[in-house]
Order: sequence, then structure tokens, then C-alpha cells
Amino acid sequence: MNLRPAVPADAAALADLGRRSFVVKFGHMYRAEDLANFLAESHSEAKIGKEIADPEMRVMLAEADGRLLGFCKLVMTCGWHEHARGGQVIELKQLYTDPDATGQGIGARLMDWALEVAGRHEADEVQLSVWSGNEGAQKFYARYGFAKVADIHFMVGEQRDEEFLFARMMQGS
Repeated sequence: MNLRPAVPADAAALADLGRRSFVVKFGHMYRAEDLANFLAESHSEAKIGKEIADPEMRVMLAEADGRLLGFCKLVMTCGWHEHARGGQVIELKQLYTDPDATGQGIGARLMDWALEVAGRHEADEVQLSVWSGNEGAQKFYARYGFAKVADIHFMVGEQRDEEFLFARMMQGS
């Protein structure tokens, strides 16, 4: 498996993987209309293309044998200012793996990359949101030193999901 930065030509594959991963993990939780609208807004090829081109974002892909296995998005600015403890805060926006490729160390490689970028960016805190019922993801993030700092919410159509804001202070901060 290798990591490489996303380029504009990757937008369609990223949109597809984002949609598939979200539906497999969370699709059962939503009304069909809410899910369809959310996927069209959050995981469209056009939106992903804008994110790849955005100088405030970093998008890294995990691939093997030409197949996209996962991705991670970092926003180089703070997502939740009201909960920030650091002065230079970045947000881990998404860390997704192909549903057929979980358990292969893809998430770990992408998380290592994200923390390396945070260090190079001189971030003193990294924030991320995780669904309150996603205990597997919460355990994964805890292994990297993230802990819950606030209760937040995430809207999918008319449904309000209870989320946790997790954060990690970086060494030297």
C-alpha cells in the first residue's frame, strides 16, 4: 500500500468511495431522502474537486495495485473554535477506508500521515468529530491520544446525530 496526495482526476473515485463507505456504515440510520440529499451535497465529485483544489485542505489517498483503499482529509484551520484549546488548531475532516478493506492498517497509515502533517504545520491541537455510537472509531482515535472534549451534533437532512468532538494536543504544546 502506498500513500499519495489527491489530484483533480481523483475526484470521482473519492466521491464514490466516500458515498459507499458512508452508506455501508451509516446508511441504515436515515430516511432515503435525507441520505440521498446528504450524499449529493457532501460526497459529490464537484465538492471533492473543490476540496482537492483548496489550499486550506490536504487530501491523502491510500492505494494498492491501482485501487483506492482509503483517504484522509485535513482542514488546516480550526473547525470548532469555541472548543479549541490550542492556538494553531487543524481539523481531521474525514478518514475513510473501503468497506471491503478494513482491518488492513489503512486507517493507521492515514492517521500517521495526518499527525505528521499537523506537526509540520506546527499545529498544537487536532480536532475531529465522531458519531456517538461509533465505538470502533472512538477506540481507534483514543489509541492515537484523542479524547472527547465536547458534545456536538451533525445534521443529515432533518436528522440530528449526536456526535463527540475529539481532540488531541500535539507534543510540545
